[in-house]
Amino acid sequence: MKIKLATSYGFCFGVKRAIRIAESEKNASTIGPLIHNNEEISRLRKNFNVDTLESIEEVRGIKKAIIRTHGIPKQDFFALKEKGVEIIDATCPYVTKPQKICEKMSKEGYDIVIFGDENHPEVKGVKSYAKGPVYVILHADELEKIKLGSKVAVVSQTTRKAEEFAAIVSSLTMRHKEVRVFNTICNATLENQEATRTLSKEADIMIIIGGKNSSNTKQLLNISKEYCNDSFLIESERELEKSWFEDKKLCGIGAGASTPDWIINKIIDKIREFQV
Repeated sequence: MKIKLATSYGFCFGVKRAIRIAESEKNASTIGPLIHNNEEISRLRKNFNVDTLESIEEVRGIKKAIIRTHGIPKQDFFALKEKGVEIIDATCPYVTKPQKICEKMSKEGYDIVIFGDENHPEVKGVKSYAKGPVYVILHADELEKIKLGSKVAVVSQTTRKAEEFAAIVSSLTMRHKEVRVFNTICNATLENQEATRTLSKEADIMIIIGGKNSSNTKQLLNISKEYCNDSFLIESERELEKSWFEDKKLCGIGAGASTPDWIINKIIDKIREFQV
């Protein structure tokens, strides 16, 4: 069986930057998981003593805190400052962008529409920067239930599918005279999605590697399943099953933006051990 990697996969710029920050700081605490990859979080905890706090309420006696790649709500940021905590901001610049857009456009009187998952930490952070009406949706048909003003600005969670964002934009422009569109889906997400789509069309089994709580990784799995029925999402080599690979000729490998090379390599080595 042949193993083939997608042409674009794994760590994005924002994640690489955050990992470098965490490794250089050491003995620091992150507000929420630094990235959505449990294996990498464990490595940082073991090798660099980087602890994970679930919320700012847990900040007691902490001298410095690292803001995760997904960012945090604006009010939490200022609460940390009031506590006298040194803030090391590892928010991905691609996440900071929609935060600033929401703040600016809402000040100018625009109602804000965010395409994304309302429960995702990135979206919670972005939403907190809006000064006026702000709505989070996942599907274009949700717009029918929302009463928007005459001026609308729309942004996207950085890891969503471009096609779904386009459908929401199309619906908005049909309903409102003034719509400001900001495509805040990051380039790395788009490249990983397209590479996974291309590879899944030729593979007869796809292994998507990444955190199961990672939005961008779950999007890769959904794309892969559109073309390859035998698509699996795993976090480590321990989840692999030999039976998956029986009678398969080409195994495609895709990986989310929070997946480091060391995990990918361990999984590839394990697949090779099966010798199917």
